[in-house]
Amino acid sequence: MSVTLDGDKSGSVPSPVRKFVRGPRPETVPTLIGTACTVVGLIDVAAGVFPRFRHSRMHALAEVLPGAFGPFAAALSLSAGVLLLLLAHGLKRRKRRAWRAAVVLLPAGALAQFLYRHSITGMLVSLALCALLVRHRGEFSALPDPRSRWWALANFVVLGAGSMGLGLVIVSSHPRRIVGSPSIADRLQHVLYGLFGVEGPVDYGGDTSWTVGYSLGALGLLTAVTTIYLAFRPEHPAARLTGDDEARLRALLEKHGGRDSLGHFALRRDKAVVFSPSGKAAVCYRVVSGVMLASGDPIGDVEAWPGAIERFMDEARAHSWTPAVMGCSETGGEVWTRETGLDALELGDEAVVDVADFSLAGRPMRNVRQMVKRIERLGYETRVRRARDIGEDELARIRRAADDWRGTDTERGFSMALGRIGDPADGDCVIATAHKADEPGAESPYGDLKAVLHFVPWGHDGMSLDLMRRDRSADPGMNELLIVAALQAAPQLSVGRVSLNFAMFRSALARGEKLGAGPVLRLWRGLLIFLSRWFQIESLYKFNAKFRPRWEPRFVVYRTARDLPRISLAAMRAEGFVNLALPRPFARRFPSSQPRPCAHTPATDREQHARAA
Repeated sequence: MSVTLDGDKSGSVPSPVRKFVRGPRPETVPTLIGTACTVVGLIDVAAGVFPRFRHSRMHALAEVLPGAFGPFAAALSLSAGVLLLLLAHGLKRRKRRAWRAAVVLLPAGALAQFLYRHSITGMLVSLALCALLVRHRGEFSALPDPRSRWWALANFVVLGAGSMGLGLVIVSSHPRRIVGSPSIADRLQHVLYGLFGVEGPVDYGGDTSWTVGYSLGALGLLTAVTTIYLAFRPEHPAARLTGDDEARLRALLEKHGGRDSLGHFALRRDKAVVFSPSGKAAVCYRVVSGVMLASGDPIGDVEAWPGAIERFMDEARAHSWTPAVMGCSETGGEVWTRETGLDALELGDEAVVDVADFSLAGRPMRNVRQMVKRIERLGYETRVRRARDIGEDELARIRRAADDWRGTDTERGFSMALGRIGDPADGDCVIATAHKADEPGAESPYGDLKAVLHFVPWGHDGMSLDLMRRDRSADPGMNELLIVAALQAAPQLSVGRVSLNFAMFRSALARGEKLGAGPVLRLWRGLLIFLSRWFQIESLYKFNAKFRPRWEPRFVVYRTARDLPRISLAAMRAEGFVNLALPRPFARRFPSSQPRPCAHTPATDREQHARAA
């Protein structure tokens, strides 16, 4: 079976998506040079920490040099080594600025090796690596990553902690020269003072105190200088969706939005976009930890997808980003692997309910039917409306309630989250609400509102679930009630299909519990159930299964298997499961009158309703 250019699909999953397709080999020269730079950096750090070789062949020659060269050379070797370690990752990613800095630092490290350790071998290794960098300078042309000045604070914390640890090693690496027996507290105090260039409580015999003092001062100066540089260098902010980009994407969705249930989520305003040369297709993405992360299928005409994908890959190469796609369909997976040589792996399944086939009748729907009837008897009522049909005051109350009912401080969602509710441009979105009058004396600031579901358009005849929020004091079953209400109201909204949640590794969970499942499959299922304690994998799948959906497989597209851990971390950061941002008191706040770039995402709510279920 093959997929035609117009995107029709039928039958089983196309084999090019199921199997691994060998992708292009990564750049080997920058990787080798980056690894060598790490080794040289470690050598330089070791040379700056530990005493000189007293029996070196160069020692007699070095004795004629001024004595001050020893402490200065130790500090220079230490600083060059630490900076080379910091630059190694940038060299592996072919960053031009990392190359420039390394070309300056390697000769400095070679000079320090000669002056302090009197090591010709160490000097030659550094110079040889420098010559290799110069010879292959054309390999290092990648542009900078998006960044902000918050990196300065991160650098100060990380490098400061590293300087404290390395300083403790420096203070303790001359046991025979230490006067007395200073405690660990005294040594830590000596390190802290030394980072600021002040003499501490630990004394040494001979000129060792000068060497230790210069080394600690170099670490402190290095921390200060790099932090100041990061604080004052020009920012390269992450790209955002401009008004013109959004208008062009909406025009593409108007014509081709029915192909992919995730298409409307491309309108998140914290994504960037690249268009095909013809402008008939686009790929939206976000850069997270050096990973250029797209979600869903390209937007627009399938015949123009290759042009947009080529632009996406060109942008990844220009910045040396790792390309990846999360949650693309079978059609999208085949086009991505065919056009780029990347690999594809099944990630999970999307639950899609056909409205014409949905009914609460029958034994399979007994649990849902009983839950809905029980909630209705408690006095709850539901309303399902287009966002444009809701008054501004009520919309404001819904937005405020959805924000306050979010389960975590971190906004979650990326691939299946729009990031806003009630925007004037999103009038076609569907909002389902549950209402119940409060008991006297227990009035809620949100009136009788108890739960909210938000759906985004899926072409002209479908909708895709965005978020679910409910009042914690409301009775269990709010999400079942609103999903059923939305499905029953769908014909009046001219909606024939509804996309619910995405269930990761759904097929493994389903096959692993069947009779005759092999030991490997059972072990994999057991691991997924164990991980469900934190990620709600199994409970979310079972919740979706209540509504008897059809399952549409979704795939992750990646370059090589060794990129998968990095892509996984980037995806978890994008979805909000891993938060490396500053604590909330230090986070950059957005004006209340403006919509937040990331807001109201569904992942947290899906965990909540899975627990409630």
